[in-house]
Amino acid sequence: MQYRDYGKTGKKVSLLGFGGMRFGEIDNHDKCIEMMVHAARGGINYFDTAPGYFETKSETVYGKGLAELRRQNLPYYVATKTFQSDESEIRKEVEASLKRLDVPAIDFYHIWCITSLENWNERKNKNIIKTFQKLKEEKLINHICVSTHLIQNNIAELFTEPVFEGVLFGYSAYNFKTREKAFDVVEQNNLGAVIMNPLGGSLIPKNPNLCEFLLKEGEECNKENAVKAALQFLWDHKPLSVALVGFSNKEEIDLALNAMDTYKPRTEAELAAVKENASKSFEGICTGCSYCDDCPQEIPISKFMDAYNRKILENDDQHIYNQLKWHWNLSPEIAGNCTQCGACETACTQHLNIMERLKYISG
Repeated sequence: MQYRDYGKTGKKVSLLGFGGMRFGEIDNHDKCIEMMVHAARGGINYFDTAPGYFETKSETVYGKGLAELRRQNLPYYVATKTFQSDESEIRKEVEASLKRLDVPAIDFYHIWCITSLENWNERKNKNIIKTFQKLKEEKLINHICVSTHLIQNNIAELFTEPVFEGVLFGYSAYNFKTREKAFDVVEQNNLGAVIMNPLGGSLIPKNPNLCEFLLKEGEECNKENAVKAALQFLWDHKPLSVALVGFSNKEEIDLALNAMDTYKPRTEAELAAVKENASKSFEGICTGCSYCDDCPQEIPISKFMDAYNRKILENDDQHIYNQLKWHWNLSPEIAGNCTQCGACETACTQHLNIMERLKYISG
């Protein structure tokens, strides 16, 4: 296992992290604990969960798993999150998380799921930053972090106040163009950087051809090689601290650990060349450049196009609406505000039929 600094905190974290949102058998606590121990023995020391995963069951399982890690003297850091904004509700939730996790303090505590600058300002106006600072002063949490779905330069707005020590954001081989600028912010502020959805929310394992541009010459394009290549591509980003993978079973842990064992970093020039070749693998898929987002009707078009990608790749309309609801916190009805002015299609570097896709989403 390789380890990197988590920003300015002085903590060394494993490049591969364990996400607690995809346990295959969440009610089989023995099996879940066995997975956590297996990962820790492989060198993983970053364990992330949230009260919303499996309706608090993930935190409960983590509490039992972390107790077993302590019993076996296996090191770990634990991260969790809160959607709440009011101080009383945050306190209630952090106390509940501490009890379920069975720890005296949470290592990395996140303001969870900032989906827009409006959403961030609403939560900030409720003094959420001061609340988190109090929790840290009381040693209930060790580091103040934020989880965000903001794209391009918007992410910089979160760090105008120097309180955060780490950031969790989505990034993968399939959507990296949308979030590349986040790494500039990470370096400027010396933040810990954790990536969620490193496999595109299972899109990459289900569509290994997405990562064909990452494969070595002669390497077969299959699920195992795609997962390995996708993770190694992320680790090539030097500001990255952890790539967080949600594991369903021990086999998936072994696949990710094998990617780590065989990892040989690219040079900056090699990484840039790989990114240049990426567009060949994404025909018809929005890569999230966001040039279309200057919409006269204020439709966040790139977010809707990201959701439409799910239809292309998984051939199921429900995945569109799941992505809008759970990832972007958007209603499909907003797409119906499109006046068909065509400004987005003029700006689109991929010449996608954006207006047609918006109409499809709105029904």
